[in-house]
Amino acid sequence: MILSQKTAAPIQTTQQTHEATQFAESVVSAKQAFMIAPVLVPLAVPKLYDYAVPPHIQLIEGAFVRVPLGTKKITGIVWQAPRLWQKGDMKQSQFKPIEMVHACPPLTAQTRNFIERMANYIMAPHIMGPPGSVLRLFMRVPAAFNPPPPLYGWRDNGTRPARMTQARQKVYAALAIASKDKDRGDSKDRGKSKDKDKDSQHKDKNQAHALSTTDLAHAAGVSANVVKGLVKAGALEKVTLANRAPFRQPVPKDRPFTFSPEQQTAAHVLCEAVKTRSFQPYLLDGVTGSGKTEVYFEAIAETLAQGRKALVLLPEISLTAQFLTRFEARFNCPPALWHSGLSASARRRTWRAVAEGQVSVLAGARSALFLPWGDELGLIIVDEEHDSSFKQEEGVIYNARDMAVLRAQFAKATIILSSATPTLETIVNAQNKRYQRLALPKRAGTADLPRIKLIDMRQQHIDANRWLALPIIKAIEETLANKTQSLLFLNRRGYAPLTLCRACGYRYACPHCDAWLVAHHYKRALICHHCGTLQPLPTKCDSCGAEDKLAACGPGIERITEEVTQTFPKARLAVLSSDLITNTDSLRETLAAIVAGKIDIIIGTQIIAKGHHFPKLAFVGVVDADLGLGNGDLRAGERVFQLLSQVAGRAGREKISGHAMLQTYMPEHPVMQALADGAREAFIEREKEMRQTAGMPPFGRLAGIILSGPDLPPLNKFAQQLAAAVPPHNDIDVFGPAPAPIARLRANYRVRFLVKGKKTAPLQDFIKTWLDLVFVRVKRPSKIRITIDIDPYRFL
Repeated sequence: MILSQKTAAPIQTTQQTHEATQFAESVVSAKQAFMIAPVLVPLAVPKLYDYAVPPHIQLIEGAFVRVPLGTKKITGIVWQAPRLWQKGDMKQSQFKPIEMVHACPPLTAQTRNFIERMANYIMAPHIMGPPGSVLRLFMRVPAAFNPPPPLYGWRDNGTRPARMTQARQKVYAALAIASKDKDRGDSKDRGKSKDKDKDSQHKDKNQAHALSTTDLAHAAGVSANVVKGLVKAGALEKVTLANRAPFRQPVPKDRPFTFSPEQQTAAHVLCEAVKTRSFQPYLLDGVTGSGKTEVYFEAIAETLAQGRKALVLLPEISLTAQFLTRFEARFNCPPALWHSGLSASARRRTWRAVAEGQVSVLAGARSALFLPWGDELGLIIVDEEHDSSFKQEEGVIYNARDMAVLRAQFAKATIILSSATPTLETIVNAQNKRYQRLALPKRAGTADLPRIKLIDMRQQHIDANRWLALPIIKAIEETLANKTQSLLFLNRRGYAPLTLCRACGYRYACPHCDAWLVAHHYKRALICHHCGTLQPLPTKCDSCGAEDKLAACGPGIERITEEVTQTFPKARLAVLSSDLITNTDSLRETLAAIVAGKIDIIIGTQIIAKGHHFPKLAFVGVVDADLGLGNGDLRAGERVFQLLSQVAGRAGREKISGHAMLQTYMPEHPVMQALADGAREAFIEREKEMRQTAGMPPFGRLAGIILSGPDLPPLNKFAQQLAAAVPPHNDIDVFGPAPAPIARLRANYRVRFLVKGKKTAPLQDFIKTWLDLVFVRVKRPSKIRITIDIDPYRFL
C-alpha cells in the first residue's frame, strides 16, 4: 500500500503482520536485497533506527509505522526516504521489519523540519536523544493514529415488540419524524442527484431514517437503555452510518460595529499579510480593551477565505470561556479546542481531524502547537504573548511563543503576537524591525483607561487578621451603591501561605520540596504548590502537641474572601481561582453570571487577570501588589508591571468609568510609580537600559543547566567535576554551581549553572562542547539528571 499525504494506508491486518514475519525469515535465509527505512521513535534514544521494509509495504517519509523496539512495539515516524540495503550496513539478519503502517496522514516535511530545528535550539538532541523527544510532543494521542471505528445506527424494520411502553412509542415517533425529514431533504435534492450511481443510491437508502443510539435516545427524550431494549427485542434494524465531519466549518459574519481608524489600519495590514502567503511576524500592541481580538478575527476571516488554517494559542484554559462566545458570535460556530481539560475521546477526535485537514480554526493552550498540521497553516496567533504559561519548564523545555514564530517561518504563515503588555524581547524585536508593530493606543468606543492610585500600607492602620485598607473598603461600598461591580485581586491561592505554631515556632513545610505548605480551608488541607503533597489541616502542633496555638500567617485568596463576606454580608460574591474552578463549564457559568450583573464582588487570582471583559466592572483593588518584586529575578519588575496592568485593565471597559487601587509597602518603587503614572514607555526604556548595561536578554543570551538527584553529596561532586571542565570562551561566562532557588523539589536536590553570553555567542555549541568534554572524562551517576533551559524565563 502506498501512503501519500492525502490518502492514508489501511490498518495492518493480522495477515500482513504474518507476512512481515515471513519476510524477515526469508531475508535471513536468502540474504536478498531489500529496502531499509530510518525510523525516529518518540523516545530519548541517541539515534534513528533502521528497519527492513517488507515487500507488501511502500513508504514515504513521514509515515506513522509500528516497529519492534526491544521487547515492545512502538509507533515511530519514517524520518528519511527508504533506501536499498548496501554493503557496509548491518548484516541483513540484524534488521527487524516494520510491522504495519498506521492509516494516518504522514507528518509533512514542513513539520519534520520544524521538529529538527526546535530540537537543536532547545538542545533536546544532546541531553534527551535526537528529535525523538520533541516528536513525542506530536504523538501524545496514540489512539488517533488509526481511523475511528464505524458508526452504527438504527431504523424501523416494520416489526413491533410484544410489550409496547410509552417510552418505546416515543422512539418510533422519533424515527417517523426522522423519516419525514429525510424525505423532505430527498425531494429537495432530487433534481441535483439524478446522475447518482446505483451504489450511492443503495448507501443512501440504507442510511435513510437511521439514527445512532445517542441521537435516537435524545430525539425521543428517553434513555439509551430504551433503544437498546428495542434492539435486543429485534424491533430495530442495524445500519452503518456515514462518519460525520467532527467540526463545523466557521463562516465569518459581518462585524456588528465599526472599527476605529487604528483598528481598521491594523486589520487591513494583517489581511494583506495573510494574502501574501509568506512568513510575516507582527506585534499587535494595544491597551486593554482596545479590541485586539476583533482585529485578529479579521485576519482569521481572511485566512479562511484563502483556504488556509488558523491556530490561536491562548495562555490558559481560563481564557477560552469568553473567547469561545466571541468567536462563535463572529464565525457562527465555536473553534476546535485543545487543552488539558479535554476528554480522551475529544483529544483523539481533534488530533485526527487536524491531521486530516478537517479543522479550519483551532484555539488551544501551548501544546496545540504540536498538533499534526499539514501544509495549509496560514495564520498563528499568540494571544497574551507575554504570559508566563507559554513557557514549558519541565520535560522538554521550550517557550511556545518563540516556537510559534519558528513554526510560522516553516509554514510561510503570518504570525501575530498580541498583548497589552508585550515582553521586552518582543518590543525590541519590533524596534529592530524584525517584527512589524501595529499599535492600538486607545480603548474601543468611548471608554477610557482606568485611573490607578497607590495605597501606602505603611500609613494604614488595619486590625490584626484584616487585609483590606479603608480606601478599598470605601470604594467597594460606592460600587455597591451604584450597582456596579468590584474586583479584588491577590496573586496567591489558598487561605494562608504559612502555618506556624506560636508555642514552639514549628513551621509546616513540604517533606519533598524546599517550600512551605499552603493552607487551603476549602479543601481542609495543607498543600504544596510545587509537588502536590497534601495533608489534612492539623488541629494541634505536630512538633510540640500544643492545641489552639497554630497561626495562619499572611493572606491567600480564601482569606480575602472570608474578610469580604464579613464586611459585606449581603454582597453577591464570585471567587475565581484555579483551585476552585475545575473545568471550563463552571468557569463559563461564573463568567456569564458576572457579565449579566448577578455578581457584586469578584475575588480572584491570576485566572481573572487577563482576557476577560466585564462591562459593569468599575473598581479593581489589589492586595499585596508588591508580591513578586523582591525575589531578585531578572524579569520580576516586568512581570509585576504586566500583571497589575492587566488586572487594572479589567475596569471601565465600556460606559462605566474605572479606577484601581494598589496596596503596596513600596510606593516609591519604579514599577509602582510607572503604574500610577501610566508611564509604560518610560518603564520599558528603564528596563531596556538596565538589561543592556548588564548584557541580559534581549541584549545577551542566557541558558540554565540544572543538575538534580536524590542524594546531595554525589550531586555536588558531579557539579564540581562539571565546573572544572568549563572550556574558555571570550563571549561566554559560566556562573556556578550554586543551589537553585528551590534547592529541593519533589525529593530531588537541585544545583544550577547559569551560562551567559553575548547576543551573537554560539551558546548551544558551547554547551555541547562543554558537556561532551565532561562525559569523556567523567561517568555521570545514573541517578543524576541534567536539564538544559535555553532562554530561561524564571529561575527556580
